[in-house]
Amino acid sequence: MRRLPVALVLAFVLAFVVAGCTWVPMQAGAASVRVIAEGAPPAGCTKLGEIEVEVTDNVAFYERNPLRVREELETMARNEAVGLGADTVQPMADPRDGSQRFLAWRCPRA
Repeated sequence: MRRLPVALVLAFVLAFVVAGCTWVPMQAGAASVRVIAEGAPPAGCTKLGEIEVEVTDNVAFYERNPLRVREELETMARNEAVGLGADTVQPMADPRDGSQRFLAWRCPRA
């Protein structure tokens, strides 16, 4: 049986480790932006715009965990919402190929 070169094995291991990591940091102010469910517009809120975000959803032939991809997309949307003055983001559809669109809203606080 032939042995794979050590460098090749390490490259595969590194690809799997990197694929499992979260690379999107939460920016200042983004923690206060809430993510609401897709659907009807939230009552009493003002639409401020749309946000499109994208992350890597696969590394080589390895598909990343869909929940991690979704989390990263939401984090990126929250980061972008701060720049728009929005306090709420709402997905327009499910993620597709590592990309997702969100609506940005400013909503009254109760």
